[in-house]
Order: sequence, then C-alpha cells, then structure tokens
Amino acid sequence: MKKIAALAPLLLAVFLVGCNTVKGMGQDVQRAGGAIERAADK
Repeated sequence: MKKIAALAPLLLAVFLVGCNTVKGMGQDVQRAGGAIERAADK
C-alpha cells in the first residue's frame, strides 16, 4: 500500500505532462493546416 501511495503523485504528474504534450501537438498541427489552407486560397 505504501508503494502505491508513493507512486501515485509521480504517475499523476506523468499523465498530466503527457496530456499537455498531446494538446500542444494538436494545436501545432491545427496551425499548420491553417497556414496550408491560407496558402491554397492565394
């Protein structure tokens, strides 16, 4: 039980960092798509 209690904060931190990374990557892809779309409209 003590091992689980010790690992829980670490696992939570890794999970939260991973979510922010994926979210940031999604935003980057969205911006790149917008730039391609604007270039195609010209």
